[in-house]
Amino acid sequence: MPAPDPIVAAKGYAHPEALVSTSWLAEHLDDSSLRILESDEDVLLYDTGHIPGAFKIDWHADLNDALVRDYLSVEQFQELFRSLGIDSSTTVVFYGDKNNWWAAYAFWVFHLFGFTNAKLLDGGRIKWEQEGRPLTTDRPPAPRRSDYVARQRDDAKIRAFMNDVRAHLGKGKLVDVRSPDEYTGKKLHMPEYPQEGALRGGHIPTAKSIPWARAANPDGTFKPANELRAIYEQEQGLSPGDDVIAYCRIGERSSHTWFVLRYLLGYDRVRNYDGSWTEWGNTVRAPIEK
Repeated sequence: MPAPDPIVAAKGYAHPEALVSTSWLAEHLDDSSLRILESDEDVLLYDTGHIPGAFKIDWHADLNDALVRDYLSVEQFQELFRSLGIDSSTTVVFYGDKNNWWAAYAFWVFHLFGFTNAKLLDGGRIKWEQEGRPLTTDRPPAPRRSDYVARQRDDAKIRAFMNDVRAHLGKGKLVDVRSPDEYTGKKLHMPEYPQEGALRGGHIPTAKSIPWARAANPDGTFKPANELRAIYEQEQGLSPGDDVIAYCRIGERSSHTWFVLRYLLGYDRVRNYDGSWTEWGNTVRAPIEK
């Protein structure tokens, strides 16, 4: 496994091994033990230019079931890994647009199948581009297929369903990571997006509003641990021993917050409710607050 990243280690995170800097990745582009994967909201962005050697993960087609709102089967996940040449000794580095929303989402989905040898690129595509680092439109050659054997998916530890959230009300901590206007019910979607996807606006009762973007710097990198603790713990009253469920609209922004709480601050009991507001806000008799 490549050596740890001293730039990330200096930020005081609980698990600095889950994150790498752009400088670190630039020095390890030729490392055969790495597999770099780009996962974007804009699934066409990869073709306009990507980090040399990176492969594309299409969050629509590669991670989700085509018929059921759920993730791919263990057989499909195994085939994805084999086609990407990933085995148990491979270190996967994710990056993407939107300050790593979808990179964090892919990172989280991989963890559902027990693959934890993964990292996020701090700052993602934004920081890489801002620093003038190389991009290419050349696709990497097809890797040699691996014989990876996937584990059965285990949702219980890091994924929450609607019934889990109902049972959680009043017992654990709920974190709504959407924008303030979505939380209050003024908007049904993020600013600058079509206002669609739910019949009602508002938030799940007892949920705290901690917008995901507060964890990020303007260049897309994560704030250091002391600044994150000031937001989540000193300001909002969370603590590492809490049982936390995070949600947004469809689960990608809350994957970002899940990563912050789990890996940067060391919370052991954090789940992502990927049904999020598109499920809760459309469900008959699901209580909301404005």
